[in-house]
Amino acid sequence: MNKKLIAEAIGTATLVILGCGTAMLVGCDAASGGGYILTALAFGLTIVAMAYSIGNISGCHINPAVSLGVMLTGGMNMTEFIAYVIAQCVGAVCGTAVLAAIFGLGHVTDMTGGFGANGLAGVNGNVLAGLLVEIVLTFIFVTAILGVTSKKQKHGSFGGLVIGLTLVVVHILGIGLTGTSVNPARSLGPALFAMFKGNFAPIASLWVFIVGPMIGAALSAVVYSILEADR
Repeated sequence: MNKKLIAEAIGTATLVILGCGTAMLVGCDAASGGGYILTALAFGLTIVAMAYSIGNISGCHINPAVSLGVMLTGGMNMTEFIAYVIAQCVGAVCGTAVLAAIFGLGHVTDMTGGFGANGLAGVNGNVLAGLLVEIVLTFIFVTAILGVTSKKQKHGSFGGLVIGLTLVVVHILGIGLTGTSVNPARSLGPALFAMFKGNFAPIASLWVFIVGPMIGAALSAVVYSILEADR
């Protein structure tokens, strides 16, 4: 179990470093879509890399919402779920600390102004809209994961690629709306470090990026279980 938790922490830290780090470096300005695409690819390709490197150790959840979906479909118990979530959150905080060190020591400008933290600016501060975005995008993402990893499916070695590309496409839509969380741990680390820098907006809306993805994952688990039953 300890090796699984270490793998989850490393995987989540890597996701934050490469995904949020790319957003910090290139920005996500709606005036030019280049930052959108680069950030979306960074998150998605990191998932591909992690799926093929730690997937055989921990399953490469690196996301509390994914772990919730797996637990609700019988893939893990509550104790394992809690341990995974803690490891993922620790990894996200460590990953953001690495970014803080790199950008601080190198005097590099953070183009997002908040370590790539999520926010509601794209939906004009509307909490319900932000929740809906995160619920829908997480539902799509977790459903893809449950389908690809189902023992009834025969995706072979392409599973990690499918999951990574799904994360890319949900980011392409979601970045301009909420920054795309679909992952409470990924949102936690940057929000905490943004707060330490005096930017309190991400921490104020953090609950949206915890509740929304968890609801989306739970709905996905229920719907997928119904669809897959008695096949």
